[in-house]
Amino acid sequence: MERTGTVVRFSRLLATCSAGLLAAGALVASAPVAGAADVDLVRNGGFEAGLDGWNCANSSGVAVTAPKRTGASALKATPAGSDHAKCSQTITVKPNSTYTLSAWVQGSYVYLGASGTGATDVSTWTQSPDVWKQLTTTFTTGPATTSVSVYTHGWYGTPDYYVDDLSLFGPGGEPVVIPAVPAGLKTTALTSTSVALSWNAVSGASGYNVYRGGTKVATVTGPSATVTGLTPSTAYSFQVTATNAAGESAKSAAVTATTTEGGGGDGTELPARALVGYLHSSFANGSGYTRMADVPDSWDVINLAFGEPTSVTSGDIRFSLCPVAECPNVESEAEFKAAIKAKQAAGKKVLISIGGQNGQVQLGSTAARDAFVTSVSKIIDTYGLDGLDIDFEGHSLSLNTGDTDFRNPTSPVIVNLISAVKTLKAKYGSDFVLTMAPETFFVQLGYQFYGSGPWGGQDPRAGAYLPVIHALRDDLTLLHVQDYNSGPIMGLDNQYHTMGGADFHIAMTDMLLAGFPVAGDTTKVFPGLRPDQVAIGLPASTQAGNGHTTPAEVNKALDCLIKKTDCGSYQTHGTWSDLRGLMTWSINWDRFNNEEFSRNFDAYFGR
Repeated sequence: MERTGTVVRFSRLLATCSAGLLAAGALVASAPVAGAADVDLVRNGGFEAGLDGWNCANSSGVAVTAPKRTGASALKATPAGSDHAKCSQTITVKPNSTYTLSAWVQGSYVYLGASGTGATDVSTWTQSPDVWKQLTTTFTTGPATTSVSVYTHGWYGTPDYYVDDLSLFGPGGEPVVIPAVPAGLKTTALTSTSVALSWNAVSGASGYNVYRGGTKVATVTGPSATVTGLTPSTAYSFQVTATNAAGESAKSAAVTATTTEGGGGDGTELPARALVGYLHSSFANGSGYTRMADVPDSWDVINLAFGEPTSVTSGDIRFSLCPVAECPNVESEAEFKAAIKAKQAAGKKVLISIGGQNGQVQLGSTAARDAFVTSVSKIIDTYGLDGLDIDFEGHSLSLNTGDTDFRNPTSPVIVNLISAVKTLKAKYGSDFVLTMAPETFFVQLGYQFYGSGPWGGQDPRAGAYLPVIHALRDDLTLLHVQDYNSGPIMGLDNQYHTMGGADFHIAMTDMLLAGFPVAGDTTKVFPGLRPDQVAIGLPASTQAGNGHTTPAEVNKALDCLIKKTDCGSYQTHGTWSDLRGLMTWSINWDRFNNEEFSRNFDAYFGR
């Protein structure tokens, strides 16, 4: 959150990785001569039969008669926004065999590649002029690989690209048969609302279905899954099947798991639909100062912005009202405390929010941890607050080199924060309200990148909130990720999503609720949160932050997530009917904008 209005915040990590992708391509001038036993395995590689055999994302591809290289037609595909116009085909192959993939292309930044090889996936690209150019690459399949996906795509924001005469030469694969029944199903982790499972990989399987009590609840590509949305202290029975193009195996032997007790983070004292807002209490900006007594009744959770440290590493947090010189209409301390009590009497929750854009907090030592607990407790007690909001931004959280498992963090700033919050929770009991407002860089980006990565060189802050959220999930009342001031983020559909519209909020929120493998590692799956623990974070106006979303688009996102209607191209992994609500930066900016954000919330939910 910012003290000022709009702040552009693009991810250097994403920019670096994109640049590396463009630099990593290799162009081979001509294709090697295929062996005598090799055949072209691609169906309709010249696109003479339109798109028969091809799957083009978001209907971005079409067969055209010009330009073409040979025959009657070629593929034309159009990147748009966060869609790079990928067209793909799944092909049956043989294990431990070498294949040559080739295509003629035309256009800026055209890619050709193969995935699911079971060994090293390959891709090549060219920044072509307006003439046909051949791309070629080779790969060898793994010992259990029976199918691969060959694909072509453009790049974000570039013009149309064209493909013709795409081929894959190599030995033809055997007919696909239904895979064997998975063995070794076991429980690997439990929380009050989730069960993590794993099983032995099945040769020839392209995916797996997970069943709870005989009902399919998840589909995954690897031999592990986390089932979420469960009830505390409840026994569940699970089975799994293996799937491929030929069909689905029989169900495995069942395994029974019992969820743990709930930790008091169920948010039962909040309304079923809650509106959360930040109140500029310690500073002024262009939105003006709003007295606590003047906060409209629409707001269910009021986060006081901000408690800030005396120094980055001290852990000593201080909070005071805005100085009179900066905020001429500021109330007295006594009036402020009385207004807080009045809000609480009306059923509202008032929290101290720690951090913000300027409040960097690094609990790198046990002394800083203990100072954090003592000073935050003093603020809570002084003002009679209901709990704590963690809004650590910037360089407050990062992962040390080698800290690669979000389930078992070792970085002191992470470990000490978790310890400090657990201490506060234990001190104040089950009624203590705990919320968090991380940026997408620290949460959803973890689907692609986590910390400095297995080989180093990545931004160590990537995904750094994940171990904190995971360790505190049973104490967490609300997570409201800031869906703004963000670069493009990859969703569970493996497409990049851009802030400012319904699609971004749908994809980002679905990730929190469905869970996801961290850094693509299917053995390290971040379990989804309960829907009642999640709210969507948005700026209240165009002045409040980049990524403002119009009320109509906000309502589309709510329709999709809660009702599974009006979802656009993104398909959610559930119908999240218990989604808690919305958060905004800020109450002040909403009042400045004629309360458009809060009025729309009240109208949508009929409050």
